[in-house]
Amino acid sequence: MAIFLTGSTGYLGSYLVAGLFTGHADRLNLLVRARTEQEARERLWQSLQLHFTFPEFLEHLNSRVRIFRGDLTSERFGLSDDDYRALVDSTDSILHCAASLNRKSEKQCLNVNLRGSLEVIQLARRAQNRHGLRRYSHVSTVAVAGKRQNEVVTEDASIDWNRSDYDPYSRTKKFCEHMVHQLLPDVTRTIFRPAIVLGDSRRPETSQFDMVQAFDTLARFPVLPLRPNDKIDIVPANYVGAAIVKIHQMEKPNYVIYHLSSGTGAQTYKELTDALAEVGGWSKPSYQPWLGGPFSKTVNWLAFKGGPVGYGASLLKVFWPYLDWNTVFDNSRVVQEMGEAPAKFSSYAYPLLQFSRANKFKYPAKPWPTDRGKSVVVTASGAGA
Repeated sequence: MAIFLTGSTGYLGSYLVAGLFTGHADRLNLLVRARTEQEARERLWQSLQLHFTFPEFLEHLNSRVRIFRGDLTSERFGLSDDDYRALVDSTDSILHCAASLNRKSEKQCLNVNLRGSLEVIQLARRAQNRHGLRRYSHVSTVAVAGKRQNEVVTEDASIDWNRSDYDPYSRTKKFCEHMVHQLLPDVTRTIFRPAIVLGDSRRPETSQFDMVQAFDTLARFPVLPLRPNDKIDIVPANYVGAAIVKIHQMEKPNYVIYHLSSGTGAQTYKELTDALAEVGGWSKPSYQPWLGGPFSKTVNWLAFKGGPVGYGASLLKVFWPYLDWNTVFDNSRVVQEMGEAPAKFSSYAYPLLQFSRANKFKYPAKPWPTDRGKSVVVTASGAGA
């Protein structure tokens, strides 16, 4: 039997695969969108090289993984009858991590988040009916809490259907949670809600740059239209990944829903900028909250410019509501399970920014290795040909 995992070629998904490889013995059924088996393997290598050398990756791939080449939004993932039957029969638990984070595209969020989650839920329903399902874990987001201001939000108080949502991403993720509870009432369920996932507290390398570039743009402004004592809930990917893996594998977690966040320990903007200024030798920015209107116009203007600044400004347009809401999400549940709180962003923000700037906000991915000009092909026995 195996854990069925979606999103394995994504940033957070790579942390889940790595955590399962290094800390557990389960086999993995991985859904990968690819035309050929080799393309699927190469996509996994692109994602997992953040965590493993190629020989380590190859050993895990050969001994622990079955790849199902399919599409999240296609009926039965577009698999053949035999492959889908094999997926149902061999899946012992499900960890659904794949999602569209495109906050500007309602169409993409509807397709990937709603239709995709429905396909995964239907797989869970069939596996439960066939042989029983140990657990269904769903990676959601704290953004399901909708429009908030100056609050500390607990897990049980997050969903309020009378509140407006910030964007299609938060709206569709809220409905995904609703579908899980309504359609899998007899399945053991866990909902994970990460806050802003940004970087790795153990090392500067990252392969996800959207939020990094947005913060880099902010860091370059001498004047910030923010309230200096507002908190921003940032959590490192390694903590989020470790928490999801640990709780998914627990026999009886204490709760159904977990905020994967910094909680009341979240830092203020002033704490972050002061820390960056000290370690980077930069000037501390001036905070002028009344400049919110002019700043918004400036960001809109810069968003049409080219280069890193223009792209960073376009990201700020999307993420601005989450930067301005001064809301944090109680994390006492996950701290109880993990036995520790996540690292503070200021402890690793500078190396993260330095790495990102040095690599022009693009991960220096290594290609699939070749042997004398030929691609190393993985066989069923694990030998290279």
